[in-house]
Amino acid sequence: MTPDPSTQEKVRETTDIGTTENLKLQKQDQNALLNGATPITATLSTDFTFRHKIVWKNVIAYVIFHILGFVGIYMALTFHANPLTVIFTFAVYIIGGLGVTMGAHRHFTHKTFKATTATRRVLMLLFILNGQNSLWEWSRDHRQHHKYSDTDADPHNASRGFIFSHVGWLLSRKHPLVIKYGRDIDMSDLEADSWIMFQKKHFLLIYVLISILLPCIMPVLLWNEHPIVSLFVMYFGRTTVGFNVTWLINSLAHISGMRPYDKNLLPAQNQFVSFFALGEGWHNYHHAFPWDYRTAELNTPFNFSTTVIDFCAKRGWIYDLKFGKDESIKRRIQRTGDNSHPKYGNPDEFKGTETLWNFWKSPSNPTYKTRDHKPGPITITRDGYPFIYNGKK
Repeated sequence: MTPDPSTQEKVRETTDIGTTENLKLQKQDQNALLNGATPITATLSTDFTFRHKIVWKNVIAYVIFHILGFVGIYMALTFHANPLTVIFTFAVYIIGGLGVTMGAHRHFTHKTFKATTATRRVLMLLFILNGQNSLWEWSRDHRQHHKYSDTDADPHNASRGFIFSHVGWLLSRKHPLVIKYGRDIDMSDLEADSWIMFQKKHFLLIYVLISILLPCIMPVLLWNEHPIVSLFVMYFGRTTVGFNVTWLINSLAHISGMRPYDKNLLPAQNQFVSFFALGEGWHNYHHAFPWDYRTAELNTPFNFSTTVIDFCAKRGWIYDLKFGKDESIKRRIQRTGDNSHPKYGNPDEFKGTETLWNFWKSPSNPTYKTRDHKPGPITITRDGYPFIYNGKK
């Protein structure tokens, strides 16, 4: 489709084409337009006519890695590996997961608590075990995800469906708006930490040492595990599971579950994801109160990360924890919730909310009614975080 001159002029005015620093963005915006995208405007939403360009080398790499990962999982489940190797792999999976949930997510990205220098360094090292890019890049993507949640400026825009938000965003070129708005994400706090920037600069070397070499060699040295078995179970199997559990937070927890805190948000309360992701699946709460260290209300089940944070806080390793007060949470529920909250909701008025990609139905997900929901423009809340607004006051 060839855009008409008036459309081209609108893009030109919006992206400030003509300045040297925007020449690259200009080409990307024009290419997006020629691919069928609507003009880029100040109002952010999801353009369903845009088609992401697949990066085939990424597809091949992820397919091969997952095949190797499933082989490792098979070895673990069929007793081809020493039981001690399986137990050790599970332990490393848990502490590595805390590096993501406690470290990259709740501390470094959202700053929901402060930590001693030693605790920060430990969390940095644990994060590396997961192989999910450098800490700087992970935090930048997640801050952008919250700021432009489920729009075309969100790296893993869940409005495009389960596959894209789960892994498709890693297999295709970034949307021009992801590149454009990603440049404006404030990362000055992390950039002031020389350790984080050193990790960013030498990430591949550090990753090979901490995530592959050290964990895989320990079963070989300590209980004479076969090196190949250790590699497949300890590295490929563990990392494959870790990848997909983290991706479920971006995908399944954005389409499946109730929305007791804000029905206008795509993220939902998903206990299945919370169980495997150490408490990160209570996603409607987290997007309503992103600065709360618990990412859920007090006493919410399947929140191992919060338990560990509380344990560390009692020993002084973590301090200045931020959390939502009951009255503030109650007001938010009564103002924007879908009436599914067990204490402050109204079951008689709970009828479910429109949800995209209606393919997951279960007793824990009564909200699915239609496939026709398309999130509207971004609206900025009082605390500075955006949510998807459905056009109704």
